[in-house]
Amino acid sequence: MENGMFTVHHTIGSVLCCKCGIQMQPNAANMCVKCLSSENNITEGLLKRLELKHCPECDSYLQPPRNWIKLQLESKELLTFCLKKLQKNLNSNKARMVHAEFIWTEPHSKRIKVKVKVQKEILNGVILEQSYPVEYIQRDQMCEPCSRIQANPDQWVAAVQLRQHVSHRRTFFYLEQLILKHDAAASAIRIKETDQGIDFFFSNRSHGVKFVEFLGKVAPVKGRHDKQLVSHDPKSNNYNYKYTFSVEIPPICREDLICLPPKVAVSLGNLGPLVICTKVSSSIALLDPFTLRHCFLDADQYWRASFKSLLTSRQLVEYIVLDVEVIRSAEVYIAGTKYVLAEAQVARVSDFGKNDTIFSIKTHLGHILSPGDYALGYDLYGANTNDIELDKYRGLVLPEAVLVKKSYEEKRQKKRSKPRSWKLKSLTMEVDDKGRIEQDKKTSDYEQFLKDIEENPELRFNLSLYRNKEYQQSEMASVTDGEEVPSVPLDELLADLDLSEDEDGDEDMEE
Repeated sequence: MENGMFTVHHTIGSVLCCKCGIQMQPNAANMCVKCLSSENNITEGLLKRLELKHCPECDSYLQPPRNWIKLQLESKELLTFCLKKLQKNLNSNKARMVHAEFIWTEPHSKRIKVKVKVQKEILNGVILEQSYPVEYIQRDQMCEPCSRIQANPDQWVAAVQLRQHVSHRRTFFYLEQLILKHDAAASAIRIKETDQGIDFFFSNRSHGVKFVEFLGKVAPVKGRHDKQLVSHDPKSNNYNYKYTFSVEIPPICREDLICLPPKVAVSLGNLGPLVICTKVSSSIALLDPFTLRHCFLDADQYWRASFKSLLTSRQLVEYIVLDVEVIRSAEVYIAGTKYVLAEAQVARVSDFGKNDTIFSIKTHLGHILSPGDYALGYDLYGANTNDIELDKYRGLVLPEAVLVKKSYEEKRQKKRSKPRSWKLKSLTMEVDDKGRIEQDKKTSDYEQFLKDIEENPELRFNLSLYRNKEYQQSEMASVTDGEEVPSVPLDELLADLDLSEDEDGDEDMEE
């Protein structure tokens, strides 16, 4: 009785199966499910064995007529690809697929098994549901790009020549990590390290264009392209070209001291003229260390009136800080990094015991420098600068020194024998003969790059750091506790922990 209304409860009757006589709910055939399955096999006529063309080099599958799709084992994309080959056969047999899943097989067995569940109407509207396995046999067949590479590894179609005319390779070390993180060079068939850059070779022009677009997003580059005719078929009017993309990175690096040309300084609101490059990404960040004024130059602005560095990081001199007085009203945040203006008294470390030369300068490092600290900077008091842009400023009084960053070299000496708790991956590159000769110089630049990563959390933000297997767990405490030497914090590594094993069986930490 609901709301004063009387409701009749309907009961479902039961009948006996006409074959085995068990009690069951009635249906159009008056037969139980077991008897229906024994009398009718709805999987008859359905394909249970198919072939897949598989390229063992790039792990891709042929989608007729000529498309190759890269798919991973037991992925959703591979399951969809396999089921599409069944759909036409199911439609012709008036069967409907309701579920599918992989059946585990040995990865090297060249077999992919899928359990498929289908439904089909059999008698007087009765729908029967059955499951059956489908086996896909992988037949190895190399795709066109892989076969071309196997026949001749130098048979490239597009080449990207990346260059930067500086005396070190720290920029390329940083770009290498960005390329690895974003997998930008996955389609490159060969990578070659040259004297002042890296060459990337691709089997397709579109891959080269895509890689150049990636470089434009991470660095203020400029480029030009050219093509060379390889062959021509006059009957079919087909042309084969080789494409070359020349990409140049500005010769401006982080921590460089720059003298801005007068026209550029005026266009930037009379900034400088002496500025420090604090960051290079898709734009160049410039900071006046004496006023904390700053600006950002994109690729178009820089290449419209390009300029070079007055002094580079290879010319840094070590100073000892004698006194620091912070100017309270002057502090600024640039790209998440804090700078505080201060007046400091410094002396060159090389002058200790020789003379009493002391310099009173302004610095943007007032937030991290204290009396007794060491700092790296540019010695303009003793430097012999020969710069055309600097000569254009008549009456310009140069400071005796420009500090760039705090120095930890003395404290690093105590840890020189200890390995780092982290490491970086690298691209597989060919090295020319000149690169082998300059191996010591490259090792020194790479060590300086690792120190920069430890000292700059902002620099680590765009990189993927991996756990160093050689690092001992017992030494973890000495890295993250009261030590003043900058290092990668342990909690930062744990946040990137990945329990999956890589090719060598090691556990990675990925960002």
